Amino acid sequence: MAAVPLEEQLVCPICLELYAEPVTLPCGHSCCRSCIEDHWARRGEVTDCPACRALFSRRPDLCKNVALCDVVEAVRAGPLTSDPAPGARCPRHGRAVELYCQTERLCVCCACTVHVCRGHRRALLETEREAQQVSAYYVLAESRRQVVAAQDRLHQLQRQSDGIEDSASTLIVAVTNKLSSLLRALEAWREEVLWDLTLAKAAALGQAQDNQNRLRDHLDGLARYQQQIEMLLACPDHVRFLQESVRLAAPPALAALPPPQWDEAGLREGLEAVLAQLSRLLLHKDPQTLLLPSPTHRAYYRNLTFDPDTANRYLALSCQNQRASHGRRAVERGPGGDGERPGRFELWQVLCSQSFKSGCHYWEVRLSDHAVVVGVAYAELERRKRGHNPNNIGRGPCSWGLQVLEDRYEAWHNGQSQQVPEPRGPPTQRLLGVELDMAAGCLSFFSLEPQTQLLHSFSGSLFTKPLHPVFWLCEGRTVTLCQLPEPPAGPV
Repeated sequence: MAAVPLEEQLVCPICLELYAEPVTLPCGHSCCRSCIEDHWARRGEVTDCPACRALFSRRPDLCKNVALCDVVEAVRAGPLTSDPAPGARCPRHGRAVELYCQTERLCVCCACTVHVCRGHRRALLETEREAQQVSAYYVLAESRRQVVAAQDRLHQLQRQSDGIEDSASTLIVAVTNKLSSLLRALEAWREEVLWDLTLAKAAALGQAQDNQNRLRDHLDGLARYQQQIEMLLACPDHVRFLQESVRLAAPPALAALPPPQWDEAGLREGLEAVLAQLSRLLLHKDPQTLLLPSPTHRAYYRNLTFDPDTANRYLALSCQNQRASHGRRAVERGPGGDGERPGRFELWQVLCSQSFKSGCHYWEVRLSDHAVVVGVAYAELERRKRGHNPNNIGRGPCSWGLQVLEDRYEAWHNGQSQQVPEPRGPPTQRLLGVELDMAAGCLSFFSLEPQTQLLHSFSGSLFTKPLHPVFWLCEGRTVTLCQLPEPPAGPV
């Protein structure tokens, strides 16, 4: 299959001519700036793409596509190569070349001016060399200016990297000194905070290093370009100079360098919030219980089951309503089919049949993967989907939830989220423990594999109504309610 010529791929879909100041729309298609503005003016309030008819909610900002503009300009300029004339002789007529055809950009002989280049603009070789030599000196000066600017930017990035290094070292020392004063039971929390800080440092330094590498590559390209210009300027042969100057291509411009993302103030604020939370928890509980569920959990362990009347129609319940799986097909429940019921979620959620209005309670759940929300909610939790959120656990005042993402956890309540540390090296199968203390107003989530760690605690909450365990599952996910064997009955 023949390839489509490049010129045919650079045509505006409105005026059917080569792009003039091309701009790119959010859908990916490009148009001339004047063409798309005239098109939208004629369409009135409708803002769409003339190529694919995609509609936009508002008129997008039009930014010039610099790379596409450069390609169009290169196509307009035509080919830059020409065959060299061996021995300064015309390859067509064998005569000595004496003139330069400015139209064809070739060195030609007198016969060419009669047969080939009739009507073209021509100049003497010496005259054309002088004109192009002035342009070459200008290009060389601009290249040298870019070298100076790039070197200054490189030094600035180096100083910025040194500042990041010093700042990160200072933060690490400060965090270590603060957390070392806490009890040994809080060691896991210190490790997680330092791990997150190291990741932030690595990300910032990695971006800075990437910028430095790009600048060095740009400097290498400019150096090669300068060397080519200098060699060309040193060439005594007019013909070779003019022929080689046509082939000379400037290196691409240096793209914008994204600044390293290092927010020392934000990191300090996050670390102080974690330390403040730990201090509050230490005032209310034995520190050891912050990390390890007590063996007394067995005394108030609750075997839960899912409520089929609340399960979304894509959630299949099995194992005596102890396992919920999100499939691609709707599930029919009962002889009446999957008719809509007032208590059924439109969201991919399900409540448990059990609810708790007082006392202490503990349960465990196993997740097949991330993209799951585990929490508790009042019975009146909204069943219908409102807004763009795929779930509403923790999005309002009547629910609390822990969202399990691929690379982190997020705790949600009343529409506010808080990122919590991720246990390092999480297994494919995730086992979580949930502790609910109604009287103390405390809801805690634990990671139980590979070792027990506290993920997050909602403390100081006022639970005014019975709470149901609630879950949200993304497609392809499974949640299993772990069951504690009932104690054997005594002899009759």
